[in-house]
Amino acid sequence: MRRFEFATAARIIFGDGSAGQLASLARDLGGNALLFTDDQPERVDDLIHSLKGAGLRHTLFPVAGEPSVEVVNRAVERALSADCDLVISIGGGSVIDSGKATAALIPNGGDALDYLEVIGKGQKLQEAPLPFIALPTTAGTGAEVTKNAVLASQEHRVKVSLRDNRMLADIALVDPLLTHSMPPSVTASTGMDALAQVLEPYVSCQANPLTDGLCVEGLRRAGRSLRRVYAQPDEAAARADMALTSLLGGLALANAKLGAVHGFAGVLGGMYNAPHGAICAALLPPVIKANVKALEQRQPDNPILRRYEDAAGFILFDRAATANESGSTRPKDAMDWIEETSEIFAIPGLGAYGIEEKDFDLIVEKSAASSSMKGNPLPLTHEELKAILVEAL
Repeated sequence: MRRFEFATAARIIFGDGSAGQLASLARDLGGNALLFTDDQPERVDDLIHSLKGAGLRHTLFPVAGEPSVEVVNRAVERALSADCDLVISIGGGSVIDSGKATAALIPNGGDALDYLEVIGKGQKLQEAPLPFIALPTTAGTGAEVTKNAVLASQEHRVKVSLRDNRMLADIALVDPLLTHSMPPSVTASTGMDALAQVLEPYVSCQANPLTDGLCVEGLRRAGRSLRRVYAQPDEAAARADMALTSLLGGLALANAKLGAVHGFAGVLGGMYNAPHGAICAALLPPVIKANVKALEQRQPDNPILRRYEDAAGFILFDRAATANESGSTRPKDAMDWIEETSEIFAIPGLGAYGIEEKDFDLIVEKSAASSSMKGNPLPLTHEELKAILVEAL
């Protein structure tokens, strides 16, 4: 067994109604919060009022759209001028990553670009981030327990990470009740992202026994509840399953990396106005197909091949799945199920976002350099990566 490490948030609190603890938990970490929400902060008025009732001051910072270098730089200025000593994010992955990056940069100074991988200077943080509380209102990214913040750079047309182990949240407060208000389209796209983020770490070349256990549990819960939560959005058990799948995926990816789906997704999200979860949904089946084919041709003894079979069984464990001669579930069964789910969710191909074949070489070149691609089961060739894009188009 190879050596591995595992790092996560200092404290994770999960369960219906747990958001009610926000004020008391925040009061133990600071007295003046920079509060990130989405562009409709009135949707979390109860939580905002609870902070006021506990005697906490706050400066509101709504985030519209994807997190970016420009947004984070403005947020740092706002926090410094207000003398904030705590950062709280209540929202989806964009809101959480914006808060996470801001908490890291407030004590360190400089421009966000100075600290970014790939396109920036890649400087290391010298000072510890401010205390940070993450409270997700979607079930997809698992950003509440990851140690990086994915930021878009308009100048470079790409998304890259600001990363440091100390960026893990002091408290990840996960209340599935907050996800009940997600509209169907968001439920669909974030749910597909959650599925991808428990599958990719499971077949990652950097998987370990701890992340395996998290992914297996997440694959099973996604398999039984992903379609159900879309069809029955107020079913509490299904919402809880997907909130937990998202959390488990965040824990796993932070310690075992992802793969080609997210290697592409970061680049495509930076170049085009496309929802992250929808990109992942379009890419997931062709990436599985490409990886399985490449493993069979170049590394037929690689145990990750069996992992794809096992993962298909976990996703489809409560269904009658097609079996091969050995009696196990085939990766194709999972691919078919994922494609059928995308059709049910009306998730379009990549072409719907203006992605064209003339850009494929540039997309592949950028994607090959991404951090997520390092977790793929094996390196894929330029032509194999292009073929994935063609199939996902």
